Amino acid sequence: MDHIVTVQDAVTAFADFMEPTDAQLDAIEREAPLISAELELLDVQIALLDRPASALGERRLRRAANKVLAARREVANRVAAGEAA
Repeated sequence: MDHIVTVQDAVTAFADFMEPTDAQLDAIEREAPLISAELELLDVQIALLDRPASALGERRLRRAANKVLAARREVANRVAAGEAA
């Protein structure tokens, strides 16, 4: 009869190896403004799904999209300047 403990050991045996490395965490931190801007854009898009298009909604969408483009530009400039991504 197999014990659940052996199954648990098998499942968690590689947990230390599955953690992100310091380099991966640094990359996530560098891209945090881009991730935040993309989430904001997604929020605006979701909010506009069930509403008719209005001037205010279009302005919010355009601003959010421009914020994403600016954040992408910043990340790309840092990578081009030699900072590891």
